[in-house]
Amino acid sequence: MNYILFDGEVRGALLPFTFTRPVADIRIGILTIREKWEKYLGYTTTTVTEEYLSQKFPMVEVENNVMINSAYLPNEILVEMIVNLEPMQAVVYEEDIVAFYVQDTQEEVDFDRYEMLAYETELIKIAHTWDIFQKNDEVLRVDFDIVTEGRISQPIPKSNNVIAPENVFIEEGAKLEFVTLNASTGPIYIGKDAEIMEGSVIRGPFALCEHAQVKLGTKIYGATTVGPHSRVGGEINNSVIFGYSNKGHDGFLGNSVLGEWCNLGADTNNSNLKNNYAPIKLWNYELKEYENTGLQFCGLMMGDHSRSGINTMFNTGTVVGVSSSIFGGGFPATFLPSFTWGGIDSSEVYNVDKAIETMKIVMSRRSVDLTPEDEDIIRYLAEIK
Repeated sequence: MNYILFDGEVRGALLPFTFTRPVADIRIGILTIREKWEKYLGYTTTTVTEEYLSQKFPMVEVENNVMINSAYLPNEILVEMIVNLEPMQAVVYEEDIVAFYVQDTQEEVDFDRYEMLAYETELIKIAHTWDIFQKNDEVLRVDFDIVTEGRISQPIPKSNNVIAPENVFIEEGAKLEFVTLNASTGPIYIGKDAEIMEGSVIRGPFALCEHAQVKLGTKIYGATTVGPHSRVGGEINNSVIFGYSNKGHDGFLGNSVLGEWCNLGADTNNSNLKNNYAPIKLWNYELKEYENTGLQFCGLMMGDHSRSGINTMFNTGTVVGVSSSIFGGGFPATFLPSFTWGGIDSSEVYNVDKAIETMKIVMSRRSVDLTPEDEDIIRYLAEIK
């Protein structure tokens, strides 16, 4: 069977992260949404997404296809329903189409002709940017069980101080010495060739993905995910970092999400609680206005390739687009569009050629190339900003 993940109606609510990736490639827990589906299904998947992203994330369509809504995370019951779908059947949950079997092109689907199979129990849906950190605790625990099932952890080096070692899983090549791990509050996963430096204190649930690094004396509260090849330091609480991003110095990051290739300068801090303890509003790209999250704690949402200078202060509920460079004294605005260069004192549009030149330099330091497809995406975003 050919499985295709589609963005669905939530894509706009997940900007700025979906400016540069399909919904399926958002990381939450340990794995991306796509990786979760592929583990459950036992098949690779392709994607229906925006046209400008399709060169990098192409769709493969054959005679028989099952389309799956990427906003929903898999579980055993849902996956069983999906793999047993027959032509002209769909799985629905609270009036949402979760999956459907199609034998013609997906543009021509007439759901009035479909048999609707109701999914009855609760599903996890990623419908807003803040869901990524808000639901990370629950999802990380599930991913931990999936990733470690039937496997044996590498031994925990004796120099470490560990509470509930049965909830710690260490992959091959990981390094950690003189570290405190408290897994009584949730599992701790340490990925392949990852490193936790001396003096760090970590409280689960926590995931450190492959080749990622926790620097000396870092304090991390769950539920936090540090994506592949990322580097973190200072103090972090309930945040998700997708991959290849740096928060390498002192400073606080809380209830926040960073995309890929972000960099927070030394002593960058974000507020995650308003002085009056009121619910926090975040910029909604679709509505072109601020949206009430209903949350008391919400910090920074930063799109791919964006960064901050030293001593930058982000206010509660700040949204930063793609490829922005934020610096200067005081608190910048709580919405900073893509390709912003500057901060509270003054700002201008970041020239796309200079932005791409910097991206190539940054990525080459990790032996990664900015592909022509990546460059086309960035140039498209610069045109529509």
